[in-house]
Amino acid sequence: MKEGILDALKAAYRLNAENLSIERFGSGHIHKTYRVLAGQNSYILQEFNDQVFRFPERISGNHQLLMDHFDPEDLPFALPLPVANRDGAFFTRLDGGLYRLFPFIKGVTRDAIAEAGQANRAAEAFARFVLVFLQADAERLQDTIIDFHNLEKRFEQFDSARRTPQVRLDRTTKKMISVYDSRRDLLEKYLNYKKELPLRVTHNDTKINNLIFSENMDRVNALIDLDTIMAGFVFYDFGDLVRTVACTHDESSLDWDSIQVDMDKYSGLLEGFYTVLGGQMHARELASLPYGGEMMTLIMGLRFLTDHLNGNVYYQVHYPLQNLHRAQNQAALLDALIGKRGEIQVLESKLKQKITR
Repeated sequence: MKEGILDALKAAYRLNAENLSIERFGSGHIHKTYRVLAGQNSYILQEFNDQVFRFPERISGNHQLLMDHFDPEDLPFALPLPVANRDGAFFTRLDGGLYRLFPFIKGVTRDAIAEAGQANRAAEAFARFVLVFLQADAERLQDTIIDFHNLEKRFEQFDSARRTPQVRLDRTTKKMISVYDSRRDLLEKYLNYKKELPLRVTHNDTKINNLIFSENMDRVNALIDLDTIMAGFVFYDFGDLVRTVACTHDESSLDWDSIQVDMDKYSGLLEGFYTVLGGQMHARELASLPYGGEMMTLIMGLRFLTDHLNGNVYYQVHYPLQNLHRAQNQAALLDALIGKRGEIQVLESKLKQKITR
């Protein structure tokens, strides 16, 4: 990083330190991230990628709305929103780049978790985020990624790609097209939920690495990556946790026949949401949570298959068939989740009894 940027950064944020030091931090794929030391204070400096997030002003507006409705005492963990610069703005233009500054939160991040207790703590953290903004008018939030979790739109994109494929439709690809085409019953359910359920302030990217844990993983120190905060349905946030936490294999695994649902972790996730949000939301919202696991798995599988049909233009791949293989992976997980519906209903019944005592 150019030294002139550090001087401009110091001036823009009135950092009262004679010397600043800076180093690359983390391994984010979208934004370049640095840790800044300014005397006794530490910050995260992020070079913002406005090619991916094309509406930075919407993100700023959403963050301001959160600040207007948020008391840090309401959460048992940090919600590190951007530091305003001397002009009161969250973004700062430095040497042609767009930057943001955040408070640094100590702890560890993980791409996966080991056991049900950790799944429960993660779910409680994301559910508490929903809870603290439950009374906010979610429709005042602006979409930072248009149609991000819109299943209807994802099917439209899939249908368009299958009409004009950019790859040869071999037997496996045709089979996957048929598999995903057969899941339109979940689209019908999605459209019904859109009519019935209220929009909430949702995180929309509830992966484990968007939590900062304490060193021994016994508590959550912070919930991060707040650029995808938008109006959504609570089952989005629960569903993405299920997809990424409760699967026995990650989404790059080729061992499709072995993909199953880790019911211990699933139980921890569901209990976390019920413990925090049970009695706080409409009963129909609570009942929609298991659908979220199926829907978010379907939407990712559709996106992978659509990108394969389009010639791998969106997701980075390491070999030509990787998006097709990812779609096969998600199809296997979706089958597994549907196969566990009975067990999940039993879990729901037990949790409902628990919160009504």
